[in-house]
Amino acid sequence: MANSHLVILKKPYLDAILEGRKRIESRFYKAKGHGFGCVFAGDKLFLKLSSGPVYATAAVAVVKNFQNLTPEKILELKHQYNHDIGGSDEHWRGRMDCTCGFLVWLKNVRTIEPVLISKKDWRAWVVLTEKENFGLPGICGSK
Repeated sequence: MANSHLVILKKPYLDAILEGRKRIESRFYKAKGHGFGCVFAGDKLFLKLSSGPVYATAAVAVVKNFQNLTPEKILELKHQYNHDIGGSDEHWRGRMDCTCGFLVWLKNVRTIEPVLISKKDWRAWVVLTEKENFGLPGICGSK
């Protein structure tokens, strides 16, 4: 059974996904973070604007997890994948001290009627569960 995830995005990145210019979502952490090792091909993503509503859904086509990252390995990832990630030099500079992360290839991106949810914490990636689903459709126990 596929998992569902709430993915919080800043406006330029969400816009790039919706316009088809960004085909890979990247997440990097100093220690294993939310979503690491929990995202699989076929999972459903709810794409939420930071401080705004959920605007779209997508499916996971492919996931690659990375551990023991170094600045050199991060630069290699930038060189290899940034054409589909769309990160600025500043974005990549801010990831140089990260030791793990994952890349998610997106497919079937669809806009939806915006859905306001009540989310008060700082997590930028949430693995949705029956207990924590923010009332999003298609999650066990939700509307």
